[in-house]
Amino acid sequence: MNWQTLSFDSGSPVPIYRQLSARLAGWIREGVLPDGSRLLPTRELAGLLGLNRTTVAAAYEALEQDGLLKAHVGRGSFVCSTGGRAVRFDWETRFRPSLPAPPSFPPAEPDSLNFASWRHRPSGWAMTALRDAAGQALDRDAAAILQLGPSEGYGPLREWLWSGMQAAGNARPEDDLLVTSGCQQGLDLLAKVLVAPGESVLIEDPVYPGARDLFLAAGVQVHGLAVGAEGIFTTELEQELARRRPRLVVVTPNFQNPTGASLPLEARREVLRLAARFQTPIVENDVYAGLRYRGEDLPTLKSLDTEGLVIYLRSFSKAAFPGLRVGWCVAPRAVARRLIAAKQLTDLHTDQLSQAVLYRLAADGILERYLSELRATGSARLEAALSACCDLLPAEVEFSAPNGGAHLWLHLPAPLDASDLLARARDHGVVFLPGRFFDVSRSHSGALRLTFAGLEPDQIRRGIAVLADLLHALAPAAQGRSEGGVPALV
Repeated sequence: MNWQTLSFDSGSPVPIYRQLSARLAGWIREGVLPDGSRLLPTRELAGLLGLNRTTVAAAYEALEQDGLLKAHVGRGSFVCSTGGRAVRFDWETRFRPSLPAPPSFPPAEPDSLNFASWRHRPSGWAMTALRDAAGQALDRDAAAILQLGPSEGYGPLREWLWSGMQAAGNARPEDDLLVTSGCQQGLDLLAKVLVAPGESVLIEDPVYPGARDLFLAAGVQVHGLAVGAEGIFTTELEQELARRRPRLVVVTPNFQNPTGASLPLEARREVLRLAARFQTPIVENDVYAGLRYRGEDLPTLKSLDTEGLVIYLRSFSKAAFPGLRVGWCVAPRAVARRLIAAKQLTDLHTDQLSQAVLYRLAADGILERYLSELRATGSARLEAALSACCDLLPAEVEFSAPNGGAHLWLHLPAPLDASDLLARARDHGVVFLPGRFFDVSRSHSGALRLTFAGLEPDQIRRGIAVLADLLHALAPAAQGRSEGGVPALV
């Protein structure tokens, strides 16, 4: 077996570990790697290919999740493509080439300090209120909400949302509103309605992988806009608009995932000026709205838009209960009509019981009370994260200092790789997401995302202390953070 024939495209938006797993999966299905054969140890293959060991380990994990590989402790990893049974049909050959492989996120033990994801843990009163709201919704309107409903959303919730959007300046008379299954479905519907395969979309880089992969799966050409301490750079946006002539620009002006960056007011105005000049629609993903812990709220792009170019997405996922999967989209009426038609073809309508429960919580003031609690706990957790980073991390580590949201973005000193750090951190009960998960047009192998919002302040400090000890060991020359505040990111 000539392993060195494997080659990779470092400029591709597909991470190297996914490219490797796809090549190995192809060899397995073609019989080049027959059932029962033993793969090279991760360290040996990494050395042959000039890759990090963790990159190879991630590729092996992806193959194991797909049922193509079985790891045996002390023996190695073995091909198990058939499980001893005859393969009657090869479904892999029928998948669209643009379909991304399922993500292989680092597993977290139940008692680990998990900086990889944010899981709401509603307080006791909030759970009681949720149960009461569900009972009230069924008592008042069960005959309607347990039947098929309108594709544009449950009437009472939709009216409440529309009133709030108008009051905030996020909806104009020429707009309309539809309820979606979270912001993710809003992005999916926009991709279906406004972008054809082969056309271009500009998104932030690094970016939430669900947005990137959604467009890639649709066969869209995705191009990244670098994200700095204050969001995307408008000079680069202007250059890319002139060069690419994209169908859409997708931005998260508030507490961007994964960096936590927010666009200043003047940059927001410049984004709109450029959108008008190039006649390019802007999709504003405001999923972290309401989760500002410091400073004053800035006006949304939608509220500043005078040209009708902004489509506004928002969700209850971060500011309420993510499992209810309810979001909404405000768009010019012509766009909204097409989105509603596409939604009807996709899922008929968003779950009406979830919408009715959220409406009851909103109408009774419970949502605002719960959001206030989230802001209070989020503020304490952000302060704990920033304090721990300042006190404990080596001076060469740069980190973002957001004013809200859920994430910090760390840049490690070269040549450290965040995937290598993760492999060591997992042995100490700490997990996070390496920067490679968020790559678009650039490599972020030296960066990582810490999601602080799901951990208590003492857990945050303990977890960052573990990372700091590992980083000091990896870079012995770093003696601690110098005075002078938080360094700028990127």
